[in-house]
Amino acid sequence: MRSLTNYVLNLDWNWMKLLEAPRYKRVSPISGELQKLIVTKQTAAVRPFAVAAILRNITFTQERYDSFIELQEKLHQNICRKRSLVAIGTHDLNTISGPFTYTAKPPGDIIFKPLNQTKEYTATQLMSLYKTDSHLRHYLHIIEDKPLYPIIYDSNGVVLSMPPIINGDHSKITLMTKNVFVECTATDLTKAKVVLDMMVTMFSEYCSQPFTVEEVEVVNADGTTCKYPELAYRKEILSSKFVNQKVGINESTENIAQLLTRMCLRSHATGVGDEIEVEIPPTRSDVIHACDIMEDAAMAYGFNNITRTTPQTYTIANQLPLNKLTELLRHDLAAAGFTEALNFALCSKEDIADKLGKKISETRAIHISNPKTAEFQVARTTLLPGLLKTIAANRKMPLPLKLFEISDVVLKDETKDVGARNSRHICAVYYNKSPGFEVIHGLLDRIMQLLTVKPAQEEGYHIQAADDCTFFPGRCAEIFVHGKSVGRLGVLHPHVINSFELTMPCSALEMNIETFLGHTAEIHLTHEVPMQEVMKHKFPTQVISPQAPTSSKTVFGDLSTPEALKALNTFLADKSYIEGFVASQADLTIFDVITSPPSSTLCHLLRWYNHIKSFHEKRADLPLVNKQFLLPDTPPTSTNTDSYVDLFGSEDEGDCAEAVKIKERQLAEYAAKKAKKPAVIAKSSILLDVKPWDDETDMAKMEECVRGVCMDGLLWGHSKLVPVGYGIKKLQIGCVVEDDKVGTGLLEEAITTFEEYVQSVDVAAFNKI
Repeated sequence: MRSLTNYVLNLDWNWMKLLEAPRYKRVSPISGELQKLIVTKQTAAVRPFAVAAILRNITFTQERYDSFIELQEKLHQNICRKRSLVAIGTHDLNTISGPFTYTAKPPGDIIFKPLNQTKEYTATQLMSLYKTDSHLRHYLHIIEDKPLYPIIYDSNGVVLSMPPIINGDHSKITLMTKNVFVECTATDLTKAKVVLDMMVTMFSEYCSQPFTVEEVEVVNADGTTCKYPELAYRKEILSSKFVNQKVGINESTENIAQLLTRMCLRSHATGVGDEIEVEIPPTRSDVIHACDIMEDAAMAYGFNNITRTTPQTYTIANQLPLNKLTELLRHDLAAAGFTEALNFALCSKEDIADKLGKKISETRAIHISNPKTAEFQVARTTLLPGLLKTIAANRKMPLPLKLFEISDVVLKDETKDVGARNSRHICAVYYNKSPGFEVIHGLLDRIMQLLTVKPAQEEGYHIQAADDCTFFPGRCAEIFVHGKSVGRLGVLHPHVINSFELTMPCSALEMNIETFLGHTAEIHLTHEVPMQEVMKHKFPTQVISPQAPTSSKTVFGDLSTPEALKALNTFLADKSYIEGFVASQADLTIFDVITSPPSSTLCHLLRWYNHIKSFHEKRADLPLVNKQFLLPDTPPTSTNTDSYVDLFGSEDEGDCAEAVKIKERQLAEYAAKKAKKPAVIAKSSILLDVKPWDDETDMAKMEECVRGVCMDGLLWGHSKLVPVGYGIKKLQIGCVVEDDKVGTGLLEEAITTFEEYVQSVDVAAFNKI
């Protein structure tokens, strides 16, 4: 069965080699007179765009007809966005006569017989009729609330369609239809062109002249004319190196061009390096990036034919430095008394412009082309509006309100392939009866202290007065770090306060934290606790310069022996490099000692060896090391107690027995010292509510029973009677317990044994001591 399948696949590929991709052409009518579609200005408020084309002398079979209708429905559901962007209408051209007029009228003025109906209806009646239709009711909302409905007439006043709802019955197509008039009305002209090209190219094969489409002239409302369909071919340039690297193959430029040609993307080598010129046909509107072309090459090559390989590099997963810095700052800002908020990344134009006293054109904001609500029109360029809206929603909370957020904003950036980039910002606000600028300024100082940035003009951070319409005049400062502006802080302008419906002054701070992810910050982030104050005493480290190896003896042993290589392989099992998280001179030192590539049985060592080998041309650029990994042939005889300690040495180096004795003595001393320390006993204070059955219960007797409960680690405290209602009182009694000995469940179980007095026991309060 498998051999038969392979035979059929090979047959298909060979057949595709013989067949060339079709060339779609737009032709003029034989009579020489173009059909016209005239668009009036009334459509501007409903669906302003329209395109059209004609499939001349087409032959339908039942299968082709069904496929034709199904294609319309598929396009309506996906690229047409359920007819909200584009609506397709197909008509029998022999039953209508041009020129055609696309206009908009009040629904009461539109009267026609819709598809598959027996009488005429007004547009208003149709809306009521189709409210119960399982198929068409989903599209009524598109124009239902519009004062004018779009409509297409022919020269005799016959209605072709009322887009995007229904076509007219007069021009419906059948199996006998020979000439099909295809029109698309839209709110997006680009989508309309794509949909029209898709419709006519898929069925132009069945015309008397295959792959030809008759053009239609569209007269726009402004008087300009265009001919459709465009059927535009475009060309893209990419390199065979790009395809080979992304797919994981090693094919020549000519072979890759042949693979793309198989996928109906006519391609050929330009002769300039490894460039390939690819022609994109009008049927491939999905090709928008070089990656799409690369994917077609991979499919033509065959995914199953791509050789499985082991990755050239071996890395250990770690948290992204920016996210790690974000998490650490979140904890410290919470410790400073600020509460974190999380807001939407989208907001309204007013939030980032008018309410902050700025113009929308100055904000570098990314606009949403089809926003669903006025609240989500643009991507936020600042975190401040979100925090101010959060405060406005929580004005009844006790003052002061101290909020912060660390998240991304989106800014325009022409250097990026998508035209925008994310930037991680930190924003904090202080809302109280007084502005509290000193609180925000103190928070800035604390953040800089955590980031180990000293207050200095050039090598640290400083603030200087600035003017910003968002802040009160004379109460705004710009933050500079290493001479670069990273943000601003100050007291918000009263206009901003009022715009967000607030009534008290507010101070704010916002800055970009990506600036702090330089080389130093990344080194800090490789440790467990990277953000702590600088120690007063720093221990100097000896920087070892790289030198040519004169010995094969290392801290792992003699690497000329299999035992030492095996030890090194074990060491690299969970590490990418000899020292740290990047390649360094330490790796090169050990690499130079190994005279030949390791065997495949030492998989971790072989992986490391191949990776370090790739740094041969950049070995001088690798950072120096802080430890000595290469040992001299003759060990030093110095008895200096401050000499280098070999942390990676094996137990057979040096005086092993003496080292073991010292280690055992130190462990014994540590255990004895630890045993003398008194154990910390965890205690809790518990307040119990003991409820009686009724008002006749003897409360004094009930308290006596409760205090009669004795346990190791339990100490009863004060008590009182608290009214519940209807003359009934409950006993509220406190106690202190040792957590390891007494639990709340054990207490409740012991007290409820006095069923004559006690109805239930609840824990009213629980606090750790």
